Amino acid sequence: MEVNMSSSSKASIRITSLLDENSFVEIGARVSARSTDFNLKPDQAPSDGVITGYGVIDGNLVYVYSQDSSVLGGSVGEMHAKKIAKLYDLAIRTGSPIIGFVDSTGIRLQESTDALEAIGTIYAKQAEASGVIPQITAVFGTCGGGLSILPAMSDFSFMADDAKLFVNSPNAIKGNYEEKNDTASAKAKAESGNADATGSEDEIIAEIRTLVGLLPCNNEDTAFADCEDDLNRASSNVASGKADPAVVAADIADDGLFFEVKRAFAPEMVAGLVRLNGTTTGIVANRTAKFDESGKKSAEYDSVLTPAGCDKAAKFVSFCDAFNIPVITLTNVTGFASCECCEKKIAGAAAKLAFAFADADVPKINVVIGNAMGSAYNVMNSKGIGADLTIALPDSKIGIMDAKLAASIIADGKSADEVADTAKKFDALQNSVDSAASRGYIDEIVNPEDLRKYLIGAVEMLYTKQAIVEKKHGTV
Repeated sequence: MEVNMSSSSKASIRITSLLDENSFVEIGARVSARSTDFNLKPDQAPSDGVITGYGVIDGNLVYVYSQDSSVLGGSVGEMHAKKIAKLYDLAIRTGSPIIGFVDSTGIRLQESTDALEAIGTIYAKQAEASGVIPQITAVFGTCGGGLSILPAMSDFSFMADDAKLFVNSPNAIKGNYEEKNDTASAKAKAESGNADATGSEDEIIAEIRTLVGLLPCNNEDTAFADCEDDLNRASSNVASGKADPAVVAADIADDGLFFEVKRAFAPEMVAGLVRLNGTTTGIVANRTAKFDESGKKSAEYDSVLTPAGCDKAAKFVSFCDAFNIPVITLTNVTGFASCECCEKKIAGAAAKLAFAFADADVPKINVVIGNAMGSAYNVMNSKGIGADLTIALPDSKIGIMDAKLAASIIADGKSADEVADTAKKFDALQNSVDSAASRGYIDEIVNPEDLRKYLIGAVEMLYTKQAIVEKKHGTV
């Protein structure tokens, strides 16, 4: 198939790099600006500054738009926005992902309210597509003002290292300037949760191709790929790496592939996608340490839920539920973050996470890999709020609170030896994984090396799970 590209600009090169060779078909190449205000002529805006069309990634149909900064700065005019809105219509109707490459100076001043009204139609299409088809946006240049809404409304967003994303430019913020604190930088946006990952343009495009391969095409499809990895392979890194669930996730995943989202935001909470025997599965997990590529510990975190961590996990669980992706929780939590700032937000954030898990009707599996204490454990997909299966490693602890703290309350006023003895008894009677299993709160105690094969079996067992609907009557 011959590529019909309107220019050899960066916008077209990015599309060519993203898609399978010679698969791109352009739509609306002859569209141009229709405004003549301020001497704006059609020949000044070829394709009205945005290339739109469709192609395939590893054989999967996707729709793509790429803003051309060489045409009026890639600014969004009336026809520019209508082209993107039309592309959304096609993507929704065919049930295919849509990918946007943003590189724009903003809304086109020469078209004023026409452009302003038109960009509103893109927001509306994004809202219509939400939960129906995956939306992926990458910022490769400037993305300011009203354009910043586009990646924020997407399911996944990426930023090139030298890209800028802002509602208000750093220089417009009172008491701030770009050299002091570049609030528009890729690093700043990744740390605030507005970008899932950053990197070079080539790295981002490669990540998007990987991501598309992991996702279903739409909310009625399933995400599955052939698996050549050994289903019974031992999970050799689970026991030693459970402080960093990214290590555990990669260890249990087919071919070691773990696609982590929002990597720089709320690092105490890990979220991402793996395949288990070919089935795409979501991972949500508590992190107490982070290891670099050499296996050296690079950061440590408290084993508590934070407002940011809860928000991050809740949004991801909601996405998985919308697109029929099973969710596995790797739980290692002792409570909630305790500080004045966190206290203002934690109840609401924890409620969102508890609701996301309770409301999701996809297969849900909870694996206790460390501590599971108090209400924080409940929030992390416990059996009480709807987990289909609960699994624990043999050395896990499950209970209302730490044994020493509980003993100091139960044996208040008694000798140190009596307190220590009470703590030992409480740990055995109330906090042990065996105690939780005897009460039916744990379905299975699994050795770390067997975790991969057990989870594969659990996901397959739950494959046909459906939302419970009210029956007409019984048949007895």
